[in-house]
Amino acid sequence: MFSFACSWILWLLPLPLLVRVLVPKASAQVRQAMKVPFLTRLDHASFTTQSRVGQYKFKKLLITLCWVLLVVAAAGPRWLGEPIALPQTGRDIMLAVDLSGSMNIPDMELGGKQVNRLNMVKHVASDFIEKRVGDRLGLILFGTRAYLQTPLTFDRNTVSSMLGDASIGLAGQQTAIGDAIGLGIKRLMHYPKDNRILILLTDGASNAGQVGPISAAKLAAKEGIKIYTIGLGADKLVVRGLFGSQVINPSEDLDEHTLKEIATLTGGLFFRAKDTQGLEAIYRTLDKIEPVTSGNTLFRPITPLYQWPLGSALALSILYLLTRFRFSWRDETKESFS
Repeated sequence: MFSFACSWILWLLPLPLLVRVLVPKASAQVRQAMKVPFLTRLDHASFTTQSRVGQYKFKKLLITLCWVLLVVAAAGPRWLGEPIALPQTGRDIMLAVDLSGSMNIPDMELGGKQVNRLNMVKHVASDFIEKRVGDRLGLILFGTRAYLQTPLTFDRNTVSSMLGDASIGLAGQQTAIGDAIGLGIKRLMHYPKDNRILILLTDGASNAGQVGPISAAKLAAKEGIKIYTIGLGADKLVVRGLFGSQVINPSEDLDEHTLKEIATLTGGLFFRAKDTQGLEAIYRTLDKIEPVTSGNTLFRPITPLYQWPLGSALALSILYLLTRFRFSWRDETKESFS
């Protein structure tokens, strides 16, 4: 559908005509003196001949067309496409992923192979990120310190890529859960309430940082930020040694009590992921709790068309100048031979 962005500008089209009608005309003697300051050229300045009248009408037509095209371009002509329904959730989700040294423990299985915890998180979380159509996503990586890797953005590919490039120990070997929550609060607090989510994934206990995890959780609750905590790590791991194989608990350091309290204080939930299937089930549950879609918003693609009348006006103005120079040169040539 064709329309104008500022249709009221079209009311300016008769402006030159109004100026011509309302502004007093100069006397004939003054006009003649202004056009022909030299009496010897009076006969050449007359518009009584058919040729001169034609030149005058042609120039007037060019000027009129230029004015019309400029006004139309200023009104913002555009083409509105058919309405498109876009899924929209309005959720603002920060992912906080632990990169401490313990994330290197190979107690997870992926595709029939033993992998460390971080590689499994990258694989599962990337699918979760891909499904968050319409949400703003951000990424925090934390260890001894917490770093903002990706601010909130609709660009899911960038978030997934940044998570894929993360490496163990990048933020230090320890675990600063409180600092990660604090950084998440800082990045989320300026967005609308009731839509702010922090998903915290860790495999240990908070043993670094300047802010305690419970204090940070209370501040998040005050700001209306909901935190979902995920405790990662298997219950059993077979380790081979000099005296044979033994079974250990690789998640002995996981502080489930604190993670549960963080979730409870903020109105979120605590999840325990002991294997790849468990983490996948958790993300499917999060999809249900924090739905991917909450209705559609209509979007109409707009194609601006102002460049066409504007370019045409420029071309006509150039033609007018060329025509004026041509007629002036022809008149001067006639005068030289007269």
